[in-house]
Amino acid sequence: MTAAPGPRPVLELGGTHITAALVDPRRTRVSARVRRRLDCHGSAGDILDAVLRCAAAVPAPQDAVWGVAVPGPFDYAKGVARYEGVGKFESLYGVDVRATLLDRLRHTPRDAVFLNDAHAFLLGEAVAGAARDHRRAVGITLGTGVGSAFLADGRIHEEGPGVPPEGRVDLLDFADAPLEDTVSRRAIRTAYGDPDADVREIGERARAGERRAGRVLADAFTALGEVLGPRIREFGATALVVGGSMTGSWDLVEPALRSGLGHTPVTVLPSGLGETAALVGAARAAGS
Repeated sequence: MTAAPGPRPVLELGGTHITAALVDPRRTRVSARVRRRLDCHGSAGDILDAVLRCAAAVPAPQDAVWGVAVPGPFDYAKGVARYEGVGKFESLYGVDVRATLLDRLRHTPRDAVFLNDAHAFLLGEAVAGAARDHRRAVGITLGTGVGSAFLADGRIHEEGPGVPPEGRVDLLDFADAPLEDTVSRRAIRTAYGDPDADVREIGERARAGERRAGRVLADAFTALGEVLGPRIREFGATALVVGGSMTGSWDLVEPALRSGLGHTPVTVLPSGLGETAALVGAARAAGS
């Protein structure tokens, strides 16, 4: 009888943090989680050292396959960073991150499987979260920018009806400008006009009744819905699952997003797994 697979080690890189953990593939249980701050504007050496230290803090088994969720642009097949003109991780351009992990991790990995962080998020939600009862779903992550994934029958699609180029909603336009000029942390802060206020604070001011804050957030997420609506209808998704740091203001995001979607026949859901989703998705990818 074949032994049940043990916990799978995973990493997730974000614009402000890195997380390492073990994920039990049978119960999608996350353990030994380590989360540390990360400066995405630091040198390549500093970023890689931070990644290795975080990974080393997890009691990963020897000869394991690591699942690694990272934002794009990235050559996921080769494990090479391609960040250029995106305002984060640009010092890593051309760096073979896969070779770094295989050569320098003390756990001596057998391999590392890389996937887009938004793809990992939606895979995790499909396994054990908000998308688990839906054959076709779209996932959106709202943080520094807009991440996206299109999933059908357990597989991520990067082309086909309704799917934007490379499956990336951030490559689409709104009002003759890139979508992230309207929907992103940078865009919302710029539209609000107070350099000292981050999105969380703008949300708090909107809840307190400040009209300008409410209007800025409503405009951003209504625009997102208007861009997504035709894509969702063409793709045939029955669920739109939204994750990322901005979902902390879900009470403000959801009504504006639904307004922009109009009569699109889709169930709009916040993440069911939160920060665990991408870890579960990365583990699933590493074991496939």
